[in-house]
Amino acid sequence: MGKIESEVSSYYSKKIREHGPVPAGVDWNSEGSQQLRFEQLLKIVEPESDAFSLLDFGCGYGSLLNYMKERYESFTYQGYDISMPMIEEAKKSLGDTGWHTSLETLITQTYVVASGVFNVRQGIDDKEWRQYIADTLTQLDSLAIKGFAFNMLTSYSDKEKMRDYLFYSDPGEWFRFCKLNFSRNVALLHDYDLYEYTILVRK
Repeated sequence: MGKIESEVSSYYSKKIREHGPVPAGVDWNSEGSQQLRFEQLLKIVEPESDAFSLLDFGCGYGSLLNYMKERYESFTYQGYDISMPMIEEAKKSLGDTGWHTSLETLITQTYVVASGVFNVRQGIDDKEWRQYIADTLTQLDSLAIKGFAFNMLTSYSDKEKMRDYLFYSDPGEWFRFCKLNFSRNVALLHDYDLYEYTILVRK
């Protein structure tokens, strides 16, 4: 595990130990905002999909799986997180199968989604964090058959509410990055009343 991954793992492992398997345990404010994020990310799934597989990259304690069970009849789910305490919480409530803590064990899935994995950069400088994002997006692309989706905090946030340990980005920067590197079919969603945006990349 590299320096960045180690810091991210320590941060989220501390959160889940403090709060348990609730939105605060993955550093979100509320269940309502968490579900709103899920709604945006899952727009990557084609409406006519009868059956599909999905990798939840940075799955936390697996709350997306329960959200999906209420909305889809036929799918398979895999969850990946670098925080072992997160995966342990997921296994407690959702069973032992389908969880990963190593990139080497992941295989391609129909879709990949990543929620909140680019937010907490702590003391990492902008250049290094941007490279981390670019490298991770390339991983998501390699793991997705039909497409992937991710969210990031927006630079259009209210200045007085921004925190120095979080990373806020210009939506256009990463929209352009995805258009140039992954697909011509890219959507930017920035209309759902949170201080963030979601990008969908369809292959």
